[in-house]
Amino acid sequence: MVVVFSGGAARARALRVGLDGLGLGRGDDGDDAGKAEARIDDGRISRRHARIAFEDGRCVVTDLASQNGTYVDGVLATPNVSTQVERVIRVGDSLLIPCADLTVFERGVQTSDGFVRGPAMQALLEEVARLAQSSATLHVCGENGTGKEGIARAFHRARGNPERTLIAVNCATIPHALAERLLFGARRGAYSGADTDATGYVQDASGGTLFLDEIGELDLQVQAKLLRVLESRTVLPLGASKPHQVDFALCSATNKDLRALVAAGMLREDLYFRVGRPAVMLPALRNRPEEIPALLEHELARLSPRAVAHVSLVEQCLLRPWPGNVRELLVEVRTAAQSMLRDGNRVEACHLAATAGMLFGAPAHEERAAAPGSLPPAAPTETPREDRRKPTQRDDLEWRGRIEEALRANAGNVAATARMLGLHRTQLRRLIARTGITADAFTDPDDDDAT
Repeated sequence: MVVVFSGGAARARALRVGLDGLGLGRGDDGDDAGKAEARIDDGRISRRHARIAFEDGRCVVTDLASQNGTYVDGVLATPNVSTQVERVIRVGDSLLIPCADLTVFERGVQTSDGFVRGPAMQALLEEVARLAQSSATLHVCGENGTGKEGIARAFHRARGNPERTLIAVNCATIPHALAERLLFGARRGAYSGADTDATGYVQDASGGTLFLDEIGELDLQVQAKLLRVLESRTVLPLGASKPHQVDFALCSATNKDLRALVAAGMLREDLYFRVGRPAVMLPALRNRPEEIPALLEHELARLSPRAVAHVSLVEQCLLRPWPGNVRELLVEVRTAAQSMLRDGNRVEACHLAATAGMLFGAPAHEERAAAPGSLPPAAPTETPREDRRKPTQRDDLEWRGRIEEALRANAGNVAATARMLGLHRTQLRRLIARTGITADAFTDPDDDDAT
């Protein structure tokens, strides 16, 4: 268990939960009647507030008839009744998230170069630095908005040439008709309007690093020419008769599985074997929730020295799936802060848009009977109206990767996976069937509640 927010600030305090559970309260750390207790300095926490335990691999919390109550995934828990936790626990004005492995939290959450890095990101950056010493290529896979360009910049810096150029190119924004000229350059007279020689991104990156985001969006013919450049270390601009030597590191990225793109005919198999390894997976924001409080704190401080995050805002952000990841979170927090700063300095959950961090097409939260101050659940409680647009092959590829990642994180538990993705269980089952996923492949054989 990790305390991620307390005392109005982001934290990363690990609390070890033993076989007999762990009590939470304002009493002293130590042993109370043979049971482990953890003290949290929070004036709204009772002396004996709640008890946390892990039962059959699941985190459960029991409110001990506390004065201000315990909230489990945004809903007030019934006193003296064990409640399973999926995302977050609120006791007083403190927030905790379940965590199976606490060793990674020994270094806490770091903020440097404008980036907030939790344990998962710190480990990933260390792996990237190691790979940069032995390879001139790196592929980064991750959802949109997770920070793939930041990983490319870390790869570039780790190669020991920070003064040299990093050229970042989003291949999805390049018109197919211009891709060859923009990437490889052109000579004067190569086409109508070519009045001067023009270098391409490949030549501009020579001596440094070329980052090709969404590499699978490139036309297949352009992919063939890119492969030739990588193999020969030469580039032949449009209209040129002689190739030019180039020397650069290549970092590529996609938000889809490269093998799936090859199978779908969207990526050349020979290019995959050239750029697909070594590879790293950038986890989605919902799988590194410990970073959310620090991200909120950092962004609000950047916007205004007087802006602070209320516990309700942090809790609500921890509950939502954030399909747009860090990019979406920061945009929505900026919007919430701008609406608040006219009246005060405390950004609360009520300043956050109802649709922020939710999947497209998800309905508004259903009202629940709860004590004043409780938050609505993150996951919808009825089947969302499905998009009437016919799903494309790219849609299915994107959903397949997202669903498989969530199933893996939840050991094949469909109900928990649906909550993580912000979907109704019925809608998730339709998507599983449509994309051809075998949910049982992610299931723990000893888990009877996987579906």
